[in-house]
Amino acid sequence: MNAMPENWVRVGRLSDIPRRGARRVQSGAITIAIFRTAEDRILALEDKCPHKQGPLSQGIIHGDCVTCPLHNWVISLETGQAQGPDEGAAMSFPVRLEGDDIQIDFNFQSDLRKTA
Repeated sequence: MNAMPENWVRVGRLSDIPRRGARRVQSGAITIAIFRTAEDRILALEDKCPHKQGPLSQGIIHGDCVTCPLHNWVISLETGQAQGPDEGAAMSFPVRLEGDDIQIDFNFQSDLRKTA
C-alpha cells in the first residue's frame, strides 16, 4: 500500500466553535462535524449517527463523547464508536490545530472511502 501525502486543509478557527459546541463542513457528499470539548480539544466525525443517521453536530457534548439528539446514543468523539450496549461507528477524521486554525487531512478521508 502506498502512503498518501498529507493534505491538511484549513476548515475554520477554534474561536468559531463555542466550548462543547460543533460546526459542520462539507467535503463532497460527506458532512463532517467538528467538535470542541470543554478542554478545547478538537475532534471530527461524519455528521451521522450510526443508528438512524441523526445529526451528531446537534448533539450534547460531554467529556469526549456526543449524545445523538434523535435517540440518545452516546458516540466517542475520539473513535466514532457507539458506547455502552449500542454498536456501530461514525467515520472519524484526523484533525489538528495550527494556532487558532482547524485543519483536516482530506487524503485520509479518501483512504477511508476506498476501504469502507
